[in-house]
Amino acid sequence: MSAGSDVTIGWIGAGRMGFAMVSRILKAGHTVKVYNRTKAKAEPLKEYGAVIVDNISELADCDIVFSMVSSSPDLLQITIGEGGVLVQEKAPRMFVDCSTVDDTASQKVREAALSRGVKYLVAPVSGNGKVVKAGMLTQVVSGPRDAFDEVEEILKLMSRGVTYVGEGDLARLVKLAHNIFLGVVTQSMAEITVFTEKAGVPRSAFLAFLNDSVMGSVFTRYKTPAFVNLDMTTTFTPILLRKDFDLGLAAARKLEVPMPVASSAHQAVQQAIGHGNTDMDFAVLLLEQAKASGMELVSENKAIADGLESKEGK
Repeated sequence: MSAGSDVTIGWIGAGRMGFAMVSRILKAGHTVKVYNRTKAKAEPLKEYGAVIVDNISELADCDIVFSMVSSSPDLLQITIGEGGVLVQEKAPRMFVDCSTVDDTASQKVREAALSRGVKYLVAPVSGNGKVVKAGMLTQVVSGPRDAFDEVEEILKLMSRGVTYVGEGDLARLVKLAHNIFLGVVTQSMAEITVFTEKAGVPRSAFLAFLNDSVMGSVFTRYKTPAFVNLDMTTTFTPILLRKDFDLGLAAARKLEVPMPVASSAHQAVQQAIGHGNTDMDFAVLLLEQAKASGMELVSENKAIADGLESKEGK
């Protein structure tokens, strides 16, 4: 069974990611009730047919409620806290959380959902707002298989790739593994870029070579403009990246899995935060590496494609 257009949908969280994700559901013709703590940030969604609500309680009668919030305390508040969607007189049939949170918080939500007969899926995503708009978001999902089968078509409106990995919180562990790799790759990319530039190779030239090689990827191409032009416009902060390293390395420790490379990258992220780089993009790891190498980088001021432009808006 799949969710059709007659399914009522609720959405909690219209920040950078949530706004872009729910926009795609709305543009596909679904009517969605949207709640955001700062209501004004959700108002532009009316243009796509969203119904903006004042309280989470107004979502309790929806068939499916999605959430995209920034932290474990936020998830607990919007679900089992005062006024939460799982403590109302009526509850949705299904609750799908797309956030990256710890498994302790997720387990509390799962228990609350089960006590109400609500199917609970965790469905964290890989990407940022621009990636969503370009139709290149990917999503990993775990929980009851029948619930996934029902909601899969809606998830595919947001993501080009939707992968079911099993029961429980396995999707959260997969997302943490992904974000650890994100940090490791970015730190390594910063190291080799500074290494070649100090030898006299322009960043733009080195990264053009890297991106054309077998080692190039969607991510290295996407991050190249930021590295070349030192554009630290926030897509994902070092604080959020550190959170994922903390959670992921703690999970690895429980499983007795050594992660020496990840641990080293974790310390590089911590160093960037210790130097006050908390609100800018995690590409600041490049500046940190340059400083450690006795270099002061300057922008090359070049127009460089990030690999998403041709797909954006489709």
